[in-house]
Amino acid sequence: MTAEPGTRALQAAPEAIKDAARCLAAGGLVAFPTETVYGLGADAGNSEAVARLYAAKGRPAFNPLIAHVADLAAARRQAVFDPAAERLAAAFWPGPLTLVLPKAPGCTVSDLALAGLDSVAVRLPAHPVAQALLAAFGGPVVAPSANRSGHVSPTNAAHVLGDLRGRIDLVLDGGPCAVGVESTIVSCLGEPTLLRPGGLPRADIERVLGRPLALAATPVDDDAPLAPGMLSSHYAPKARLRLNAGRAKEGEALLAFGPAPAHHGLTLNLSPTGDLIEAAANLFSHLRSLDASGAASIAVMTIPHDGLGEAINDRLARAAAPRP
Repeated sequence: MTAEPGTRALQAAPEAIKDAARCLAAGGLVAFPTETVYGLGADAGNSEAVARLYAAKGRPAFNPLIAHVADLAAARRQAVFDPAAERLAAAFWPGPLTLVLPKAPGCTVSDLALAGLDSVAVRLPAHPVAQALLAAFGGPVVAPSANRSGHVSPTNAAHVLGDLRGRIDLVLDGGPCAVGVESTIVSCLGEPTLLRPGGLPRADIERVLGRPLALAATPVDDDAPLAPGMLSSHYAPKARLRLNAGRAKEGEALLAFGPAPAHHGLTLNLSPTGDLIEAAANLFSHLRSLDASGAASIAVMTIPHDGLGEAINDRLARAAAPRP
């Protein structure tokens, strides 16, 4: 299989998998097969790579992404497992099950990939190519389905190229996916709850738990997965946000974008050069830092709505919304 310049397509042989791991380590985007669908992978700890992933998919909002890991030990480095999660992991991993768990103190998944939440969605895929890539890379890889947002999820490499040719770096062709639908998502943040039905039947999960799964209060889909979730749960600072500010007032912190006006208070710039990918990569970490400063109010400069600006403005509007 060949692809146009800008996107390489390689048969998933050992050398190609090593090449793909090097691409991920350099901040690239790699599509690869799992047993469910093809995923679009980025280094989970690299916020700029994650921002590029959102841009490639045309994702309308910064929803949390699933972190794919090579083994259970790697999952435990990212997430805290309670007894229910331990039973499910023992029964169904590797396989088409994603668990939403509290993030571990040493979690390396970027704030952008978590959408600012204190939980992380983790999965250990069963596909041998995915397993080999994760082992070669040596860290968590976020990987939503490798298609433009709103399009049908891809189950072979040709589907990926049809949607993302020229927008990503590499496609590992491992043949067709066996399951063909996304993973089942179960939250273990309290009572085990089904967030999204998928490739693992609910009855199998309930058999292992010995009790019925609770059901999520609102529907969860691939573009709005609870962690992958409920948008109202996303991070909002304690400080008030004042959007589209020309400059900061006395006592306010400033979240700047592009050339910033002089300000005597604390200022963090999402991107001094006006780069929306850099801005997206810095969004959640800068909000957290300004919030931690103790400022009662944060002035946010105007950010364009084109490209990733739409998602940045969506997240800022949610963070600025009145709260009880």
